[in-house]
Amino acid sequence: MIIVLEVALGLVVLGIVVSYLLRGRRAAERAAITGRRVEAYMQTIRREAANPELTAMSDAELKDLLLSSARNLRLQGERKWYLLVGGTVMAFLSAVMVGTQDGTRGFAVTLVIGAVVLYGLNQYLVRRMREPLVRRGLEVERLRVE
Repeated sequence: MIIVLEVALGLVVLGIVVSYLLRGRRAAERAAITGRRVEAYMQTIRREAANPELTAMSDAELKDLLLSSARNLRLQGERKWYLLVGGTVMAFLSAVMVGTQDGTRGFAVTLVIGAVVLYGLNQYLVRRMREPLVRRGLEVERLRVE
């Protein structure tokens, strides 16, 4: 049993090291995709001319605005992910603590309350991420790179 745990731990460490080494390549691919999406969205904005504020911008201004918006969207998405993972860990630990005092019923109730709170937090953060972009007349899905 110990040998299996050691092998599993070795594979996890190896996976983390490989992921760390390939991080630069993934970032470069993501930047290239973001650049292509921004260029395509700029052409769409120019062609449709639906938003006079965006249409009045020069190409450099519009490109900077779109790249900045895509970067902010990515950073806020990462922050949201970390908050939700931390909240999930806290909800589970809280459920375990309550479960030791109140049994299975307390564990289940605490998990349900944690899930509802995390759902509400997720919805709040998603709306907060999208609001500045929608207010400027930008489509969020065109800037999202997954």
